[in-house]
Amino acid sequence: MTGWVIAFALAALAFVAMLFIGRIPRAAREVTAAALLLGLAGYAWQGHPGMAGAPRAVAETKGDAFDEEQAEKRRGLAERFGPAAQWMMLSDGLARQGKSKEAANVLLSGLRDSPDDANLWLGMGNALVNHADGVLSPGAQFAYRRALAIDPTGPAPRYFYGLALARNNQLQGARDMWAPLAAGAPAGSQVKAELEANIARIDAMLANGDPVSQ
Repeated sequence: MTGWVIAFALAALAFVAMLFIGRIPRAAREVTAAALLLGLAGYAWQGHPGMAGAPRAVAETKGDAFDEEQAEKRRGLAERFGPAAQWMMLSDGLARQGKSKEAANVLLSGLRDSPDDANLWLGMGNALVNHADGVLSPGAQFAYRRALAIDPTGPAPRYFYGLALARNNQLQGARDMWAPLAAGAPAGSQVKAELEANIARIDAMLANGDPVSQ
């Protein structure tokens, strides 16, 4: 119905414009009106006046699938209780919905209240990497380094900063993060075995001369 209203309104507007602005002679008025009616008839024949405007499906929310395993590992290495936990839980909930920007903004609000919380800075680094589809942006690097500066002996900042470096082909940087963490991990632990396996793969790639970013 809306299509018909718009079509008739445009036809009427065009006729009035030609009548008063173009000052078409009286003899030509009937011919002009007939031409406009023919145009409407053509629209009715080949057009779709009853179709709603912009008939397209709504695009799905952009964002990678939430990594539950990584979130659980982060909680095991870092926060479970305390002020950071509530912010991290809210951020994780938004990330699960693909709202990566909102997930980072929640952590920014938490950092305004607790600017010296290493767990929040770590979460911010992870959230920014997720928002950038895995790219380690300067903002994410700053967040990871702040977490390291605040908690230099904690395992979580080194683990996740190293993971982001490795995924961005900065293998030497990842090794430098993981080597002391692997050395200090409890013997026989899953984390120690994982880190040692990752470091071995990095050493093999570096020995083969694979191109890496420094």
